[in-house]
Amino acid sequence: MPPGGRMGSPFQRGFMTEEEKASQPKITPALLKRVFSYLKPYWRQLTLVLICIAISSAMSLYPSVLTGKILDEGIIGRNLKLLIIFIVASFGLTLMSNLIGVIEGYINTWIAQHITYDMRNQMFAHLQRMSQRFFTTNNQGDIITRMTSDISGVESVITNTFRNILSNSITLIVALIMMFQKSWVLAVLGICVIPLFVIPTRKAGKTRWKLTGEAQACNDEINGILNETMSVSGQLLVKLFGKEEQEFNRYKDANSRMIKLNIRERMAGRWFFVVLNTVTNIGPMLLYLVGGILIMKYNSNLTPGDITVMVALLGRTYMPVNNLLNIQVDWMRSMALFTRIFEYFDMPVEIQNAPDAITPESTTGEVEFRGVDFAYEPERQILKNVSFRLEAGRSIAIVGPSGSGKSTIINLIPRLYDVQEGEVLFGGIDVRQLDLTFLRKSIGVVSQETYLFNGTIRENLLYAKEDATEEEMIEACKKANIYDFIESQETGLDTMVGNRGLKLSGGEKQRISIARVLLKNPALLIFDEATSALDSISESKIQEAIDPIIEERTSILIAHRLSTILAADEILVVKDGEIVERGQHKDLVKLGGVYTELYNTQFKKVDEDGLVRGAADAESDETAARSDESAVQSDESAAQEFSANADLPL
Repeated sequence: MPPGGRMGSPFQRGFMTEEEKASQPKITPALLKRVFSYLKPYWRQLTLVLICIAISSAMSLYPSVLTGKILDEGIIGRNLKLLIIFIVASFGLTLMSNLIGVIEGYINTWIAQHITYDMRNQMFAHLQRMSQRFFTTNNQGDIITRMTSDISGVESVITNTFRNILSNSITLIVALIMMFQKSWVLAVLGICVIPLFVIPTRKAGKTRWKLTGEAQACNDEINGILNETMSVSGQLLVKLFGKEEQEFNRYKDANSRMIKLNIRERMAGRWFFVVLNTVTNIGPMLLYLVGGILIMKYNSNLTPGDITVMVALLGRTYMPVNNLLNIQVDWMRSMALFTRIFEYFDMPVEIQNAPDAITPESTTGEVEFRGVDFAYEPERQILKNVSFRLEAGRSIAIVGPSGSGKSTIINLIPRLYDVQEGEVLFGGIDVRQLDLTFLRKSIGVVSQETYLFNGTIRENLLYAKEDATEEEMIEACKKANIYDFIESQETGLDTMVGNRGLKLSGGEKQRISIARVLLKNPALLIFDEATSALDSISESKIQEAIDPIIEERTSILIAHRLSTILAADEILVVKDGEIVERGQHKDLVKLGGVYTELYNTQFKKVDEDGLVRGAADAESDETAARSDESAVQSDESAAQEFSANADLPL
């Protein structure tokens, strides 16, 4: 957009910003073909629009022709009947032209709206199929801009740019034909006069464009000063350093420059209108002069009415010529808009169904990794030769330092990303061969960052299963340890959760998320640090919900709480993208490796925090610690206080 945002200003429409010049697209036949492919389904309506524009443009010019007859045959010929007929005809043609213009405008808008409807649907469907990588690497604001502003701009392209090209071209052609029919001499003279109108217009526009840009930059500077000095923190800083006078002088200088630029901009426009009015009067005067000479000196067949018609038609050519000269910039902006949209359409869908995708009738949820390598970027390897197997009905816990690749492992199972090497099998079948819808319906994930839609608890639960009964929802909520809270609310399941669930606490959101996943009834359940961001009370309630769930379902747990880890059938220890240790808690503690280090670090944290732990959990940890007195002897007293709710850093 040009400086100042005055896209529609006649002074600025014909000029491009430096940014636009640098990024203007290359217009190729392939690009044009692609643009017009969106118009093809509406070719009948477009044909009707073209006919309406042609008729409306021609009709709008005929009153100018009738002006000559009104003068010659009506007034000079002293024929009242003809005078009335020509006036009524002129009025009727003007009315018809405007009515046809309304019809053309409706059809044009209808076409534009349907094309943007098609493009929005196409874009949304395309983005829904994009991989997780697309959404993590692209700016969310840019994605939304392409979906909204850019596609909405297409409507302006169709209703304005395309229409202006057609209507101005037709108006100019018809006006010139009519002028040459009257007198080729005056027509040529009129054409020679047109540049006298166009050149000052473009020169004044360029001047005002430059001044507007400078004024906008100055205005931005003033806004910056106000934002800095008028905020609570800014004002406090100014006062504490005694800079009131300095800031006032800085504002006064910027304000002075803004005033001068505004005066220059306004006066540039005034001088333009002086020149414009002068030029627009020169043209008619020249036509009257030459026309009079032709009539008086050369006995031309021209009449006063004919000269009046020529003057009127000349006036009707000024704006079409100026608009067509500006069309190049409008056209380039339009093509740039389409190019930005096509950039997204051309991004390949990284994760998609295989041509012969398999959809099993059911699955046990068994998971197996075979020599899996993965990297988000070629130069940064995340997973290296990861292999493990999770049998149906069993559970594993994945632990390790932050950034070791734990979440990446679980992201590969529902194919949020695809492996570079190796295989990920689900139910004994490579996930790349499974139907995506079936695969993702069979997997339930409870993540650390819970997302709830702005609606009711019921609506958020039904997102997992649209036809769920009231009893099914209540049962899921009871298993997730959230039903008591829901029952205490005045509207129960119809309680509003707010935008992103902001009306609920973190623990309440997380338990609703667990209920939603349970309602989905997946074959495999994944908990990705589901309690890491919660307080101890909320965590305890969620832990009470998780414990019985993992006993009855195939589960993977990325956990930082020891009780969750101990509940798993096997523990995988990941470091730098590799599984470095695996086994039961008591065995891993004996190894004196990564797991022992994490375990001992946790003990120290417990000692420093002075937290009081539950007796049952302390006894469980004490038993595990005693299995290898030599490995944990120095931490024996701390182990007796350790519980399931202790933090295990990942």
